[in-house]
Amino acid sequence: MPYKHKVRSLLAGCVLLLWTAATAQQQDSAVTLQQLLAGMRVNAPSLAADSAAVSVKQQQLHATGYNWLPSFKLNYQVDAGTNNNLPGGYFGFGIIPSNSRVREAGNSSTILTNLGIASLDWELYNFGAYNAQKSVAQSDVNVEEARFSQSRYQLQAYAIDAYLQLVRLQDLLAIQQQNISRNEEIRRSILALAKSGIKAGVDTSIATAELSRARLVAIEINNQIMQIRLQLGTLSGIAPQKLVADTGIEKQMMQQLSGTIPGITDTALHPSIAYYQSLYQNSLDKEALVKKSYNPKVSLQAAAWGRGSSVSAADEFRPLSKGIGFERGNYLVGLGITWNVFDLKRKQLQLHTQKAMSTYAQKKLNEQNTLLQLGIGQANTEVLTAAHRLEEIPNQLNAAQAAYRQKLSLYKNGLTDIIELNMALNLLYRAETDYTTAKYNYCKAVFQKAVAENRVEDLLQLLN
Repeated sequence: MPYKHKVRSLLAGCVLLLWTAATAQQQDSAVTLQQLLAGMRVNAPSLAADSAAVSVKQQQLHATGYNWLPSFKLNYQVDAGTNNNLPGGYFGFGIIPSNSRVREAGNSSTILTNLGIASLDWELYNFGAYNAQKSVAQSDVNVEEARFSQSRYQLQAYAIDAYLQLVRLQDLLAIQQQNISRNEEIRRSILALAKSGIKAGVDTSIATAELSRARLVAIEINNQIMQIRLQLGTLSGIAPQKLVADTGIEKQMMQQLSGTIPGITDTALHPSIAYYQSLYQNSLDKEALVKKSYNPKVSLQAAAWGRGSSVSAADEFRPLSKGIGFERGNYLVGLGITWNVFDLKRKQLQLHTQKAMSTYAQKKLNEQNTLLQLGIGQANTEVLTAAHRLEEIPNQLNAAQAAYRQKLSLYKNGLTDIIELNMALNLLYRAETDYTTAKYNYCKAVFQKAVAENRVEDLLQLLN
């Protein structure tokens, strides 16, 4: 039996050694936060869709730049029919064919005619409407680009939070492995004491149950780690199995920062503010477009046409072949101005609607500014609170470690029971997990402060 006990101890030691080596290897090949964010900017599916939306608006802007092009139409027709008309007015409704000749006696002979027309209609000047259209199209592009920047910024904040959660879970898994090792040590001690008759056999069952519970917790933590790796892998294009977080980021942040981020707070260019500012400007540009759209329009119109007919100018019905080819030609050029008087009322009504939309956009911008200032204040408070937690946690951890060592020594000497030993072990485990949570909360609070103050890049450069 002592030989078997030594073999089990040796196997447990080998497993622990292999796990330590694997952890060290993972740390060497850890994916940094900067690498994760770089992959996200290139591979995130939502950003690819938002980028395509920006391209759509850019193409629309390009098309708007050609709204000034004139309408130049070429028409040609060959017609066969009769020329047997009577005088009298009527509305054509677009379906009564043109037949200009009025003759005294009816004649139902078939004739052949042809007509070719080239016409030009060019809106030369509309008192700024073209420029207003381009301004709105450019403003639409700016809105889409600001929306893309906001989405990228929000996705970056999400990825940072998920990365910090991954760091926390990896730390918790390491703590859980230590907890499993302690439970295994306790169980081995109990087996030895039970064999010598110092401890009752029920202690073995209790120790086995605690060991199993610790292993189940480790399984659950592993599951959470894999879930986050899958999410981050989808965002960054990095294989989930390669997504091992660099746990050194916590130590680096606590050593280099005191809750403050070097640099100047820049909320005016914060992506959320820039997005709502672009919406407000877009609404103002649409107001200008409404004002310009109902202005008079100066147009150049021109036409040239030729015509042939099997009926001569002397009203002679000639062979149908005479209806092919042009016999007469004309042209007409004119400059005109068009203005719908009732557009004054239409412009007034539409302008009131657009001004109301501008007021709404401005209030949303003011709301976002207020929320941003609130977020900065909350982030500062959270950083201060997290720093105070970090100052106090070591006292809890040191006391719990001392208590566990004392209880373990007492138990091995038969001076206390398994219940008190498990209480000391759970106290140590809670202190270790509290310390890990405190580090995570501090790092998270600092990044939330950076996000609110638009200084994420400053913080990332500091952590390089």
